[in-house]
Amino acid sequence: MDTQHERLFRFPILKFSNSQTFKTISIYVSGALYAIGFWALIDASIYSQKVNASTVHVTFVDWIPFICSTLGMIIVNSIDKSQLVGSSDGSGGFVNIQWQARLVLFVGFSLLAIGISGSFLVLILKFLIKGFNSMPTLGMGLENVVANVCSMLSCIVLWIVQNVEDDYNYSLSL
Repeated sequence: MDTQHERLFRFPILKFSNSQTFKTISIYVSGALYAIGFWALIDASIYSQKVNASTVHVTFVDWIPFICSTLGMIIVNSIDKSQLVGSSDGSGGFVNIQWQARLVLFVGFSLLAIGISGSFLVLILKFLIKGFNSMPTLGMGLENVVANVCSMLSCIVLWIVQNVEDDYNYSLSL
C-alpha cells in the first residue's frame, strides 16, 4: 500500500526516528514548563519580600492556586488511561474501578481548574481592584497566573505523552 494514504497530514510534521525519542523530549518539555511556572512564583515571592516598595506582598494566599494546580497535576498524571476505557461487566454496568478512575480524574481536573481560576481571582481581587496597576507590583499577580498556566500546560503535555500508544503496542478492546 502507498505510504501517502497511510499518513494523516500531507507533509510529515515533527517526525522523529522513534516514539521513544518523542516521549523523552516531551517529558523534558513538560518538566521545563513546570519549572518555569514554579520559578515564576518563587521570583514573585522573592521580589515581594526583598525589592518591592509597595504595601502588597506575596503571601500564602497567592500560593494556594499553585498548590491546587500541582495536586491536580499529580492526580491527573497518576491515573492509568487503560482504567478509564475499560469494558463493562456482564450485567451491563461499568466496572467499579472504571468509575473510580473517572471520579479521581474529575477531581484532578477540578483542582487544575481551581488553580487557574484562583490565580485569576487573586490577580483581580488583590491587584486590579485595589488599584495596583503599575507594572512592578502588578507583575507579581501576573507571575502567579503564568505559574498556574505553565503548570496546566505541563500537565496536558505529560498526560498526552504518557497515554500515546507506541507503534508496537496494540489495543485489543473494540
